[in-house]
Amino acid sequence: MNIKKNIFSLLLLMLSFMLSAQYIEKSNSLNQEGAMRLAKEANAEAQKLDKKVSIAVLNNSGVVLLLLKGDNVGPHNTEASRRKAYTSFSTKTASWDLMNNAAKSKDARNLNTLPELLLLGGGMPIFKDGDLIGSVGVSGGGSGENDHNIAKKSVENLGFKVSK
Repeated sequence: MNIKKNIFSLLLLMLSFMLSAQYIEKSNSLNQEGAMRLAKEANAEAQKLDKKVSIAVLNNSGVVLLLLKGDNVGPHNTEASRRKAYTSFSTKTASWDLMNNAAKSKDARNLNTLPELLLLGGGMPIFKDGDLIGSVGVSGGGSGENDHNIAKKSVENLGFKVSK
């Protein structure tokens, strides 16, 4: 009788875990080590252009993991890198592409009025196995196109994708 009671209790416990699992979200996210590696890659790519950049990296919830001001880079670039990372994270689109698409569409032109979005090149979403795991923002590379290319290469150098 005691064995039946123990088996029944075990089954109830397993059932409760299975039922509660439906309320838990499994997700992949960049971690601190990944953010630091991305920053290192972004700095290496910027150095190839003889540039210094500010870098922001966000996790899969849009929370800042890393924010670095580049040496001798204007202070506005630090906030710009964060907003570029947020823009690409929020829209799941490279901020360069979003900027160009918005310029072509009357309906999308007002995107630049949203306080956190920044429609300049340099923000890049980061995907792994089809999941958005974070984003990176780069600013101070001399142009939006340079910032875009630095961000894109830093993501791809680590084996991640920039689109689903």
